[in-house]
Amino acid sequence: MRRHKAQQAGLGGLLWLVLIASAVGQGTPPPVTTPQVATKTATATFAGGCFWCMEPPYDVLPGVISTTSGYMGGTRKNPSYEEVSSGATGHAEVVQVVYDPKRVSYEKLLETFWKNVDPTVRDRQFCDIGNQYRTAVFYHTEEQKRLAEASKGALAKTKPFKEDIVTPVVPAGEFWPAEDYHQDFYVKNPVRYKFYRTGCGRDARLKQLWGSAPH
Repeated sequence: MRRHKAQQAGLGGLLWLVLIASAVGQGTPPPVTTPQVATKTATATFAGGCFWCMEPPYDVLPGVISTTSGYMGGTRKNPSYEEVSSGATGHAEVVQVVYDPKRVSYEKLLETFWKNVDPTVRDRQFCDIGNQYRTAVFYHTEEQKRLAEASKGALAKTKPFKEDIVTPVVPAGEFWPAEDYHQDFYVKNPVRYKFYRTGCGRDARLKQLWGSAPH
């Protein structure tokens, strides 16, 4: 009899534990998973002469996700560096910037562009001569066009030099990434990059135009 009561007591205790565990489980809310919101990016494209020198000023800007050297504005499909360098394809060397518009504005990208080019000359930049080294703002949207033209107009009134600004604002065409060895050239080949940049007179001219050499 005692054994039967003991068994009942044991079963009752076990049932009680099960009920408690069930109640605790029901009272615990399920884990909440925060949905991953994809960052909305935008693209900007600028021609500023040698593309090696146009990556660094954008790479240091917070909100810039990537920079890619390449070619735009020509007629030949998938041109090589040698073909573009000949001046026969009509392409300009450009840097394409992918950025987060919530962290950096297109106006800031434009400001960076102007301060890193000589906008007073056509079909050349510093020691590099040819239409492949021309300057240009390639707009991807009508809003970019509006902002670029407004920026150019404002700069024409406040520029610290006498020469006219001849850099055009033109619609973006097909973008062709340059060969791998051109990407991040200033990182991969810092000595050669500095030698070229200094020898080409880029920083000296930028300082003459803007009062300082940004990079």
